[in-house]
Amino acid sequence: SSVVRLHSPLVATDKPFDSPMSAVKRFVPLLDRVLVQKVKAEVKTASGIFLPDAAAKAGLNQATVLAVGPGRMDKEGKLLPMAVAPGDKVVIPEYGGMTLKFDDEDYQVFRDEDIVGKLSE
Repeated sequence: SSVVRLHSPLVATDKPFDSPMSAVKRFVPLLDRVLVQKVKAEVKTASGIFLPDAAAKAGLNQATVLAVGPGRMDKEGKLLPMAVAPGDKVVIPEYGGMTLKFDDEDYQVFRDEDIVGKLSE
């Protein structure tokens, strides 16, 4: 999978963007694309036991939706609504999607139809 690196540029006032989310907030997915960030696995249990890397990486197929595109058009030219919205917790496939790197943080872009499901609160 390819990795695209995007860094926050300096603005006209020469003041750098302070927040690592600034580049992410400016990214607008097109059509039926969904920008997600994987949920980081806990490396320590509630009782303080540190987990090995293999155990910590086992549940990394969950992500938070950060941005969604407007949707795609059907054959009649009608806009099909997106199944997810920003803030949703979703299950993503183990492989696929496109990896983006904004300010040293990894994000993934998937098509709406590739999202496996939503997690209810």
